[in-house]
Amino acid sequence: MKKSYKIEVDCANCANKMEQAARNTPGVKDASVNFMLLKMNVEFEDDQDPRSVMPEVLKNCKKVEDDCEIFF
Repeated sequence: MKKSYKIEVDCANCANKMEQAARNTPGVKDASVNFMLLKMNVEFEDDQDPRSVMPEVLKNCKKVEDDCEIFF
């Protein structure tokens, strides 16, 4: 399952860090961040519920960029 989320991030480098953090989250198959559109696209593992995975994605992203936001 793929979903798109609105994000808030200050710079392109920070967006890259968020992308890597999201990709390293259990339950996430792949993730990409478009800094210009302020969007994060997340592909989840087949057996994962996005509602339970996304709080972990946000937690991991905040470890690398503490003022980022993901709206889900």
